[in-house]
Amino acid sequence: MRSFDYEKIYAKLLTPEIVHLLAQIHEYKGESANVQEDELTHLIEIARIQSTEASNRIEGIYTSDERLQQIVKDKTTPRNRSEKEIAGYRDVLATIHENHKYIPVRPSMILQLHRDLYKFSGMNMGGAYKISDNVISEEDAQGNKYIRFQPVSAWETSEAVEQLCCAYSNLCNSGQYDPLLMIPVFVLDFLCIHPFNDGNGRMSRLLTLLLLYRAGYNVGKYISIEKLIERTKNSYYDELQHSSLRWHEEENDYIPFVTYQLGVILAAYREFSERVKIVTENTKKPNRVRDIIKGHYGTLTKAEIMQQCPDISQTTIQRALNELVKSGEIIKVGGGRYTSYTWNREID
Repeated sequence: MRSFDYEKIYAKLLTPEIVHLLAQIHEYKGESANVQEDELTHLIEIARIQSTEASNRIEGIYTSDERLQQIVKDKTTPRNRSEKEIAGYRDVLATIHENHKYIPVRPSMILQLHRDLYKFSGMNMGGAYKISDNVISEEDAQGNKYIRFQPVSAWETSEAVEQLCCAYSNLCNSGQYDPLLMIPVFVLDFLCIHPFNDGNGRMSRLLTLLLLYRAGYNVGKYISIEKLIERTKNSYYDELQHSSLRWHEEENDYIPFVTYQLGVILAAYREFSERVKIVTENTKKPNRVRDIIKGHYGTLTKAEIMQQCPDISQTTIQRALNELVKSGEIIKVGGGRYTSYTWNREID
């Protein structure tokens, strides 16, 4: 049985490139700490749809865009096996988003999440470890299949998952190590154990999200980690293979896969930062229209407001004016081409 000496592994991972990636992620994490979630609800919905679609599509599980959105929003009943598995992923994803604080890294929790992944399928494989040995195979361009990796045997699986969870939890509970560095290590070891007959890839991505949440990195709530992995699927499989070589002999090199995974997390934070800037700017623009009218005594036409805000589109200004009239903060004077607006001083 392979051991999981995570303290020893941790020390080997502190290369200049990995330390630089960690520093950048920590910086982005600090910048995002004060973001108001109510301004980003649309990002959450988009991320859930993209995550459900991408993680299943990596495994060859598809449905139409229209059906996917209906399933993720729980507005339809799954019609076939693919849609049933998509619905299961949707529910496990929601469980992790909403209850990660109460899902410790334990074998029983992993089994429960796997059970829920298959709860619509009608099959009894959900929530149970493999009962026969499995292999990770690949097919070359000529159609020849070959074994890429031989996972842990079925009889060793339960103990291997137990040791894996204990090693990770003990390292995190010590408070001396950055769990972010060990999340990719945990995921790679999980994939090398390959504890289930089916669903190992999807479970590895769900566990990535769970571990990120529990370590205080919630970027996966707003940006789909699974989507970023799908975009770089070839690199994902290449680095996974590089880092799994001689895994059973405990001589494998985790650095390629850790570097890849941290790069994905950093890309998610960068995308999140850009999205926040856009949302913040769009939020500020209506407020600028409001402040211009409030600071002006008398009336202003839309054209006069546009002159003071050349960087704001006419559509955005009109939308802001409509909202301010509706809320009673400004008063609309006249109509048609002679329409103007003034601040409602009675509310001051």
